[in-house]
Amino acid sequence: MPRVRTAEIQPTKNKSTMIQVIAEISGSIQGAFGCLAAAIGVGLVGAKAVEGVGRNPGASGKILVQSIIGMALAEAVAFYALFLGK
Repeated sequence: MPRVRTAEIQPTKNKSTMIQVIAEISGSIQGAFGCLAAAIGVGLVGAKAVEGVGRNPGASGKILVQSIIGMALAEAVAFYALFLGK
């Protein structure tokens, strides 16, 4: 019975493809952390806006404008992480 070497049967991966896979995974992780940070930021802005309106209902218009600007800036972090991370 002839002997078969296992190294000849198993395919070998090119080093450049492994580096590409690792780069894609690290880019995905960066995007995930950026989106997580943006979600936390939007939640904090919303919570503080509700708290501010509860303390001073007369200033709800000004608080609404400031909270929308704050949420937009927090969402910009997510876009930077998704588009510039790749």
